[in-house]
Amino acid sequence: MSKKNKIALALMLLLGIGIFIYSVRGVSYRALVDDIHNLHWGWIVVAFLCMGLSILCEAIVVKRLLKRQFPDFSLKDSLRIPLIEALFNGITPFSSGGQPAQLFALVQSGVDAGRATSILLMKFVVYQSMIVINFIVCLFLGFHLIADKLHVMGILLIFGFVIHLAVIIGLLLIMYWYNFTKKLTKLCLKPFKRFLAPARYERYDKMINEKIDNFYRESLTMKDNYKLLFQISLITLVQLFFYYIIPYFILLALRVDHVSLVTVMTLHVLIVMIISLFPIPGGAGGAEYSFSLIFSTFVDSGSKLVLAMLIWRIITYYFGMFGGMVALVISPRKYQRKTLATKED
Repeated sequence: MSKKNKIALALMLLLGIGIFIYSVRGVSYRALVDDIHNLHWGWIVVAFLCMGLSILCEAIVVKRLLKRQFPDFSLKDSLRIPLIEALFNGITPFSSGGQPAQLFALVQSGVDAGRATSILLMKFVVYQSMIVINFIVCLFLGFHLIADKLHVMGILLIFGFVIHLAVIIGLLLIMYWYNFTKKLTKLCLKPFKRFLAPARYERYDKMINEKIDNFYRESLTMKDNYKLLFQISLITLVQLFFYYIIPYFILLALRVDHVSLVTVMTLHVLIVMIISLFPIPGGAGGAEYSFSLIFSTFVDSGSKLVLAMLIWRIITYYFGMFGGMVALVISPRKYQRKTLATKED
């Protein structure tokens, strides 16, 4: 990790501690201690296990994508990729550091940059698509449950969905209507010509066109592997299922057993969509507020709500970050690319 990243990590840990201290300011210390004492630790273990299985599913996706050219790529080295992603997503605004960090980790393992980019691209497209599908389903199932609580955040929820959907539409346009997308991009960039210096405009124009060209070249491989895309889509759905179910087990650990599994998962999907809009790394502040606001529906005790929020953040945010720190110091095995004549199975 660079010095800048270490500082960002330290700041996020301090911010997390600060948010927790702020959250407990009006909560009885005795009540909080009693709630911790009465926790059903078995369900906490299950919640951690679900997070671990979610990370494992992502590692299996990586391994599956590497199977043809790197058939002996181990599951242990595959696990490094989502863990390192979790770390750098957690310390960069809008989770922007996860993709470059994964690319670096794959190159460390001997995967050439071009192949690594293709793998991460396919993984990103599938993940975004599954996020959008999950959100559409949950929007119909659960938006009415929280509409009266979210108010302004309800607008953010829809805005978050529009952004994710726009990303998918943009990627599909490049994949299937390349020439049209190039013309549309040039048209959209034209107004900025009035406000930007000619050199800067040319630089941005060149950079965007290079990214479109690179994506299109990589997408040609994706379009020829429908079976592979279907397989990793199913694995990604399982990955998201394990992630979205975590709050349900946290509530059971707090002995709040009058909740519906489907309802809790639906609300968690909506929370995650809201978090993605906050520019602060990890959605710090917004994540805790959203969770507390929405899950107050099930928890009527202030101390239990704060404890549920803390456990949720430890499992879904800090667990992956600390796992990523461990993954960074473990040197991966160097793999040799194997050229196979057979098709992707």
